[in-house]
Amino acid sequence: MTANLPDLSTDPTPAQWHQWQDLVDLITTAQEQYYGLDAPTMSDAEYDSLMRELIALEDATPGLRTPDSPTQRVGASQSNQFAPVTHPQPMLSLDNVFSEEELMAWVARAERQAGTIDRWLCELKIDGLACDLVYRDGRLQSAATRGDGRVGEDITANVATIDAVPKRLIGDIPPLVEVRGEVFFPVTKFEDLNAALVEAGKAPFANARNAAAGSLRQKDPKVTASRPLSMICHGLGAHEGVEIADQSLAYELMRGWGLPVSEHFKVVKTPAEIADYVTWVGQHRHDPVIPHELDGVVVKVDDLETQRRLGTSSRAPRWAIAYKFPPEEVNTELLDIQVGVGRTGRVTPFAVMTPVRVAGSTVSRATLHNAGEVKRKGVRIGDIVVLRKAGDVIPEVVGPVVELRQGRETREFVMPEFCPSCGAKLAPEKEDDKDIRCPNTKCCPAQLSERVAALAGRGALDIEALGWEAAVALTNPDFGRPEGASQSLQTPVLASEATLFDLVAADLAGVLVWREHPKTGEVIAVPFFFTVGDAKKPSQPTEQALQMLREIEAAKQAPLWRVLNALSIRHVGPVAARALASRFGSVQAIRDATAEQLAQTEGVGAIIAAAVLDWFAVDWHAAIVEHWAAAGVTMAEQVVAGEAPLAGMTFVVTGTLAGFSRLDAEQAVIARGGRASSSVSKNTSYVVVGANPGSKADKAVALGVPVLDEAQFSEILAKRAE
Repeated sequence: MTANLPDLSTDPTPAQWHQWQDLVDLITTAQEQYYGLDAPTMSDAEYDSLMRELIALEDATPGLRTPDSPTQRVGASQSNQFAPVTHPQPMLSLDNVFSEEELMAWVARAERQAGTIDRWLCELKIDGLACDLVYRDGRLQSAATRGDGRVGEDITANVATIDAVPKRLIGDIPPLVEVRGEVFFPVTKFEDLNAALVEAGKAPFANARNAAAGSLRQKDPKVTASRPLSMICHGLGAHEGVEIADQSLAYELMRGWGLPVSEHFKVVKTPAEIADYVTWVGQHRHDPVIPHELDGVVVKVDDLETQRRLGTSSRAPRWAIAYKFPPEEVNTELLDIQVGVGRTGRVTPFAVMTPVRVAGSTVSRATLHNAGEVKRKGVRIGDIVVLRKAGDVIPEVVGPVVELRQGRETREFVMPEFCPSCGAKLAPEKEDDKDIRCPNTKCCPAQLSERVAALAGRGALDIEALGWEAAVALTNPDFGRPEGASQSLQTPVLASEATLFDLVAADLAGVLVWREHPKTGEVIAVPFFFTVGDAKKPSQPTEQALQMLREIEAAKQAPLWRVLNALSIRHVGPVAARALASRFGSVQAIRDATAEQLAQTEGVGAIIAAAVLDWFAVDWHAAIVEHWAAAGVTMAEQVVAGEAPLAGMTFVVTGTLAGFSRLDAEQAVIARGGRASSSVSKNTSYVVVGANPGSKADKAVALGVPVLDEAQFSEILAKRAE
């Protein structure tokens, strides 16, 4: 993904430009995974560090700063899972500080800009999902995620199931009020939910924030209703018919209207009192009196007129700041170092530890990345190690407490020679690789399980009911089987992902998986896809199993780029898959293309081109495609009536559109036979311009490329579909 090109006519050197682009790519990807997919792959601490590095680079070299840089915008654009909703007033994010010195420097800067500030509002920074509620004449009209700050996702039906959110306000109700807050999983309810999931033989959620986000963005509101979510409101956006002087007064008004407001905010008068509040919260952040997880403190100017004078940047108010706590660290025993095998065969060591509570959740495992990282950290099996949650999210082994080795039995970790899943000999793919891999890509059960789980992900075929546990049950049902178990070995339902689309309910009837009994601790075999039957009530497929089969059937009609992304071709993710689908239009055309043709595709290049050719050259890979095609899976772009009315035309979409996500707009073009590009050239047919378009619109004007607003774009789509 490439942001608008900075102005290189001023100060930046080529090295600074490359540094800037690398940071933008990393941050943008992390935002899409965190906000769009609810599946963060980067810790908060790593993300914050990258963002601060980007800010420092742009401050030192202003010519690098562009309107669509991550430093100038909020979050990520909405996904195409829910309808877009435009916020009545922009929903900004918050800038962060990470030490008391930085916090006090921010306070001093605010006072220099606005004069003496005699009231500050301090509150808890809730670790949840930002939500925007709009009430008209007292009735809940809409609820939306933050999205990119201007346009979010419509989650009204799901939010309406939350008991804490009133469907109708009470008291002296204004004609319009926009309320901002955080949806969260109460700590005690989250623990109860995980206990129930374990008892039912299902995997628990990793943390409360992911559970809240995943629950709120369900396609079926009934699933959201089954989760005990709550919400706390912490701000007002647009409002009519009511005069408000202070942030704290707004909270009292919201409470009077029946909205949930925190009991733990405090109005203080001096910087010293701000520091005292931060210290108190740090000491009591896990007290039972606080119902939610938190990762810091938010400090706001209380007086709204002063807030208006201070104003906002493009992404954050200058009258508020988030102070983020440093990662918590605890000590625990490193019981073992085991390895896992990923979908491409990469073998990754991970730490198995005595379970310990850190940053609000119990942790017993943490990745160690590769053998070199284990050696670098100097950890041995049997050590007491320092464990922290980087950014309060991802568990990380910091290193050993060497002083405690005396009298303890410890041993060095040695990477295995053979795959723990299939027994194949492990080796690096290239001589200088840090990683080792299992070469048995076709028959390794672990790799197959990971591939099936990945193809069902939101960025691929979006088969929500086919999670990792279901993938393991289908491909490796004896995973976790204890030694000496009396049950006979099971034959996997799927020996390859090729037969996924042939599944019927009868195939799932006998699948057993191994689970630890929540009371006795005994590992037993239990049905995964069917209920336990008896003489009175025969065994039946579970609702999850039926939903999975329905979603697998629906996935046959997924767009071509999703199918390509589902094939687990090395290096091919959503961006490259969209580019290949847009240019070539079918799997067969991609298979027939030369390395040069593939590499010339925007967003692909030589490495991905070689990986695509290598993948299709493997017989059993080609068999997957052929089997899927025979089952009715989309293997070519689906063009609407009119036989490619946009054929030969190239569109570039820039800025935020009210009625389309960018992906939706591009898919609408592709579905009509056109090409969607991310860069403007003299060969571009049209540039579609939304709000905050950046330099692509300027480049279109400079090149004489026709520019369309959203209404004109919609009109072209409608006419060309006739």
